[in-house]
Amino acid sequence: MLPVDLPDTVRDALLAPLVDHHCHGVRRDELTRAGFELLINEGGAPAPPGTTHFDTPFGAGLRRWCAPVLDLAPHAAPATYLARRAELGADEVNRRLLRASGVVAFLVDTGTEDAGLLSAAEMGRQGGAAADEIVRIEQIEQDVAELAEAAVDYMDVLGDELTARAAGAVGLKTVIGRRCGFDFEPSRPSRGAVIAAANRRLSDPKEPLTEPTLLRHLLWTAVDVARDGGLPLQVHAGFGGPVRDLHRTDPARLSGFIRALQPVGVPVILLHCYPFLRQAAYLANVFPHVYVDLGLALAHTAAGSARLMDELLALAPFHKQLYSSDCHGVAETCYLGALYFRRSLAAALASRLAAGEWTNADAARIAHMIGSGNARRVYRL
Repeated sequence: MLPVDLPDTVRDALLAPLVDHHCHGVRRDELTRAGFELLINEGGAPAPPGTTHFDTPFGAGLRRWCAPVLDLAPHAAPATYLARRAELGADEVNRRLLRASGVVAFLVDTGTEDAGLLSAAEMGRQGGAAADEIVRIEQIEQDVAELAEAAVDYMDVLGDELTARAAGAVGLKTVIGRRCGFDFEPSRPSRGAVIAAANRRLSDPKEPLTEPTLLRHLLWTAVDVARDGGLPLQVHAGFGGPVRDLHRTDPARLSGFIRALQPVGVPVILLHCYPFLRQAAYLANVFPHVYVDLGLALAHTAAGSARLMDELLALAPFHKQLYSSDCHGVAETCYLGALYFRRSLAAALASRLAAGEWTNADAARIAHMIGSGNARRVYRL
């Protein structure tokens, strides 16, 4: 599995069980080829006529590495792979791939209310691992908005609901970058501004929240809950799903909010971040409460993932980096995330060992920190 020869202590650290600190449920039902292809591409649209999403770095990696887990030869043709997947059935495919990923704990974002996805507990059972919940705050807001009758009720209930849901979780997550970008006013909005915006919100509560004032209020309410509960706050940045204005999800634009949050002491974890790895690494370097991961960029860059890992290791402190797959939709995303994390980190460690920059003990310790140790500390697992 590892692309280079390494000392036994380093190899053992790389192959040790991982804490996947940010993932989603995978589908419990059988998938058509069209449905499967939508889930192995972040654009959310079919490939152009006459082409396929298997002709991507992710698709090539899937055929190379996932096929043997399903008892196929490496590089199985897409039709052969999907036929074998259907033959085994979704339960068996999920069980094999989740367990083969070598994850000891899944921290599952449950923000997508879809009965077709495995719950956090089911992810744990299928993967033979522990599982805990990450609460997506925008989903809580959606639930509150659809039930609230007045703006004051909305404000009061929102904090209560976030507190109640967070009581059984290990972290909170926001997708504010997708909703309005990171170039929002970082301060807490006034009560009057929130009430005025809430009145507008309640006139059409079924639409996803995009109003900056209410998103800021939601974010600061979540900060209060995270502070009181000793929880970290995950922030989706950069790559991941169709984004209206990618440049507005550059985490550098979040600097004002990050600076305002520093006295509060809530850890901020920047997720994915590609193509803004340098900016994310810089923030993790200069702010004591900021952490970073590569997330789904590892699986989607596949054979090219070593360059991303090397870039992050160049500046971000080793005690500030975490592992996540951003597994979602199909279990292949979990397996490939773990595989390319180990392979890319192995290559980076090998180059530093060969150059005499690190000792074997350094390399093993850093692999342990990023693979599981940092997540256990930050999430208090």
